[in-house]
Amino acid sequence: LAARLPHPLVTLTSSDEILIQDIQKIIAQENIGHVVVGLPRGLDGQHTPQTEETLQFYEHLKSQLSLPIDLQDEAVTSKRAKTELDSRGKTYSKADIDALAATYILEDWLSEHKDAI
Repeated sequence: LAARLPHPLVTLTSSDEILIQDIQKIIAQENIGHVVVGLPRGLDGQHTPQTEETLQFYEHLKSQLSLPIDLQDEAVTSKRAKTELDSRGKTYSKADIDALAATYILEDWLSEHKDAI
């Protein structure tokens, strides 16, 4: 039985089609069988413009990939990541916050889907 521990790989920032190609490359390189997309919402759980943009990206991703893709609430993951990075006492970038927040999103998904994996 192998342990499945989330860890940051890379932060992708590119146009939609290049982004899809980059995701496909990572899926192949890392032998990924499931994709989890963080779903941003407002503090009260309401949809925001970023929520709508993410939902559009999620639908586009589903049409381009042939593996399961789930949405996972990303509430306060960036704040948790920033707090964690602050506690380390070293300088960090926005990409570092995003990478650690992505790890938290995947940890949350894994803990909610223990029986499915």
